[in-house]
Amino acid sequence: MCTYNGASYLADQLDSFERQTHSNWVVVVSDDGSADATLSLLENYRRNWGVERLKIVSGPSRGFAANFLSLTCRDDVDADFFAWSDQDDIWTDDKLEVALAWLQTIPKHIPALYCGRTQLISEVGKALGFSPRFCLPPGFSNALVQSIAGGNTMVFNQAARELLREAGAELNIPAHDWWAYQLVSGVGGAIYYDPEPKMLYRQHSDNLIGSNSGWSARLLRLRMVFQGRFYEWNEQNIRALESMQHRLREEHLATLVRFKAARGQTFFRRVLGIRLAGLYRQTFMGNLGLILATLLKKI
Repeated sequence: MCTYNGASYLADQLDSFERQTHSNWVVVVSDDGSADATLSLLENYRRNWGVERLKIVSGPSRGFAANFLSLTCRDDVDADFFAWSDQDDIWTDDKLEVALAWLQTIPKHIPALYCGRTQLISEVGKALGFSPRFCLPPGFSNALVQSIAGGNTMVFNQAARELLREAGAELNIPAHDWWAYQLVSGVGGAIYYDPEPKMLYRQHSDNLIGSNSGWSARLLRLRMVFQGRFYEWNEQNIRALESMQHRLREEHLATLVRFKAARGQTFFRRVLGIRLAGLYRQTFMGNLGLILATLLKKI
C-alpha cells in the first residue's frame, strides 16, 4: 500500500484487510511524506496488529507510480503473491481468496496478473455504479493503448514481481498498473480480468486518478488526446518497454516496433501502420478515440 495524506479514509481500507477470508497476509506501507494523521493512524494499527503484520517505510516522494514501483522492488519485501492497494478504497471480504484461487492455477514460473472491475462508491460509501465491464481478451495489443484495470485491483505472483523488479524502480512511466499490464502481457504471461468487482473504489475530490466510466471521463480523455498527454504517455511506455525488449515475446516485440514506427509516419502510413499493429481498445467508443488520436497524430 502507498499512502500520502490519506487519513480521511485509510481506516476503512485497513479494516477491510482484517476481514479478508484469506488471513495469511502482511501489509507493507510506503508513505510518501504525509503531513496529516496518516502516520499516527498507521502506528495505531501496527500496535494493534503487531510489527510483523504491518510495516511502514518511506517512499521516494516522486509521485504515486514511483512510490508503487519503489515498494514493489524492495529487497526486504518477500512473499509468494503480492497485491497493490490504494489508501482510500475498501476490499470485499473475499478479494484475496478469489484472486489467489486463480493465481494458484498458473505455474509458478509464468508471470501472472489478476485484475478486475470495481464497484464505485461516494465519499460516504454510497453506491454509484460500476466501472466498465470489458469483454475482449486482455493482451499486449490492447495493453499498448489502454490500461484495463486499476492497480488497486491487481494481485500478482512472484514471477510477475521479479519481472517488475528486473525492469526497475527508476522508470519514468505514466502509471504502475498500466506498466504491469504491458509488461506481463508483453512477455506472454497470464492475465485474468475479473468481471465481478472485488473492491469498492471510492470517488472523491482528492482522487489522483478517478474512475474511467461516464461521459465526463470520456470527455476528459478526449481533452487529454488533444493536449498531447496520450502521446507523451505512449512515449514513456515505449521507452520502458524497449528497456525490457529482451524479455518480450517475438510477436509482441514486432508489434511494439510497428507501433513506434507508425507514430512518426505521414498520415496514410500512420493509419496503415497502426492498423497492421493490430492495436485495439475494449469498447466501441474507445476504438473511435484511438482512431481519432491516430488521425491527429496524437498517438
